[in-house]
Amino acid sequence: MLNTAFRPGAPDWLDLSSPDTRASVDFYTALFGWTFDSAGPESGGYGFFRLDGRIVAALGPLTDESSLPGWTLYFATPDADRTTALVEKAGGRVRFAPFDVFTSGRMAGYTDPTGADFAVWQPHDTRGLDVVDEEGSLCWAECHSIDAELAKSFYRTVFDWQEQDVPFDGSIYTVLTPAGGGTDDAHGGIVQLGPQQTAAGTGSHWLPYFEVPNADAGLAIAATIGATVKVPATDVHGVGRLAQLVDPHGAVFAVITSAPPGA
Repeated sequence: MLNTAFRPGAPDWLDLSSPDTRASVDFYTALFGWTFDSAGPESGGYGFFRLDGRIVAALGPLTDESSLPGWTLYFATPDADRTTALVEKAGGRVRFAPFDVFTSGRMAGYTDPTGADFAVWQPHDTRGLDVVDEEGSLCWAECHSIDAELAKSFYRTVFDWQEQDVPFDGSIYTVLTPAGGGTDDAHGGIVQLGPQQTAAGTGSHWLPYFEVPNADAGLAIAATIGATVKVPATDVHGVGRLAQLVDPHGAVFAVITSAPPGA
């Protein structure tokens, strides 16, 4: 499960790039009960989604005309420059080189060899998200890859994640845990995209999951405010009830009502 200890390699930040930040604020505040505040005039339109005053995610405008709307997951690193060297060594691409964000921290963005975008956050004044793994917050990070084995090899080199392969629905689901963590520290997974998905044009991507009290109720709300359902609500034994959605601008995310421990 995610926590705010943010071991190296664990998800520690999350932001949304949108062509219409005002509309995105309206959508996500209605869906999750978040509030939003700007980071200030010097931030270029960047700001923070909050739940009970605590940062759960961030939002900013698209950086250029070639950018697509979407959620970006950030993983904790003690040294963004060293991580950048590891990404290049492992065959990834640097989308933007490490740079300092005022005194908050240092960040960099990459694309893995299978085409999935992600980023890293090296904390200074801002350690990371204020809350995870609670209702209305990030609770899981999942890589859907056109080549799961290549993705596993890449991230193993970059983050030294621990892996556990679990049979799932006729394929293999790889559960990811930060280096040195235990079973309870698992933060995400890697799954192979199926032939139908790739034939339909689905490329490699990271998918954020948000915990909700009732997945079906969440889908009903999302449908009334402009979302489309990508994967209908489904029960997964021992995991919970989950669904995938596409927001009004094309950003994909998932919601889950997690099964009680031991279920």
